[in-house]
Amino acid sequence: MDYMYESEHTKFMRELFEKDPTLVEKQLAARAMWWDKKSNKDEQQRFKDSSIRQKSYVYFGE
Repeated sequence: MDYMYESEHTKFMRELFEKDPTLVEKQLAARAMWWDKKSNKDEQQRFKDSSIRQKSYVYFGE
């Protein structure tokens, strides 16, 4: 007997990709839109320089 366990999540994902074959391309496009960005060192330095240090214990009144 050679049974392979497949979780409910794995079954769901496999069936989802079978139902919509274009989902992989949509997934890659969404990733490129939100995550795959070129790093801009000058902009990163401006963000770092303009940040305000948060005080400790921000949940307590002064």
